[in-house]
Amino acid sequence: MLTVDFTRFPLAAGDRVLDLGCGAGRHAFECYRRGAQVVALDQNAEEIREVAKWFAAMKEAGEAPAGATATAMEGDALNLPFPDESFDVVIISEVMEHIPDDKGVLAEMVRVLKPGGRIAVTVPRYGPEKVCWALSDAYHEVEGGHIRIYKADELLDRMRESGLKPYGTHHAHALHSPYWWLKCAFGVDNDKALPVRAYHKLLVWDIMKKPLATRVAEQLLNPVVGKSFVAYATKPHLPKDSADAAAAAK
Repeated sequence: MLTVDFTRFPLAAGDRVLDLGCGAGRHAFECYRRGAQVVALDQNAEEIREVAKWFAAMKEAGEAPAGATATAMEGDALNLPFPDESFDVVIISEVMEHIPDDKGVLAEMVRVLKPGGRIAVTVPRYGPEKVCWALSDAYHEVEGGHIRIYKADELLDRMRESGLKPYGTHHAHALHSPYWWLKCAFGVDNDKALPVRAYHKLLVWDIMKKPLATRVAEQLLNPVVGKSFVAYATKPHLPKDSADAAAAAK
């Protein structure tokens, strides 16, 4: 299940991609399949081990084209272990709402992104997320949980302040909003509640089968109750005089 829409976020074979806060690796795997040179980075060592295993399995199964590479590594989003202008593409999906210094994370992403490079940022959408917070303190008051809810304009303003130029937005995963409302209403750790179990089966069926009815329904509902807000931006090229001055200062 991808949150980034690669029809709006073009990826070329050979692009160097950083999936920052990769989690279970869903976007990293898709970039690898598309022929990119992928670095999946997360602070969770257990998840990184699993992502590395999946990368190896994908390579063995021939799921990635020739020339594609994939690396999984632990790292700190506020202190990325890469030189300036290392990546053509940066993806950060459902991560920034967890990090107190979100401006610092944006600054690091901009630093490692090449001029002309592209970035995709996804966060929980304001409305559906407010419902979750209202229904359950346990949903967000946990270690490593969500510490803020972004309004769309607020996130776009922070991206602009960091030097990025947003070029598109959309919402995703409308069918998942009711699932999380049910989870929050019946207890976020209570997977045995009948409504939660029933709706989870629906989501699994939808992900596996991709029936036309639910695909159309989600597209219609995304603008209204999409669970995620997705923003795309580029890092502008510096004017020549500014670029020369920056190079001289290094």
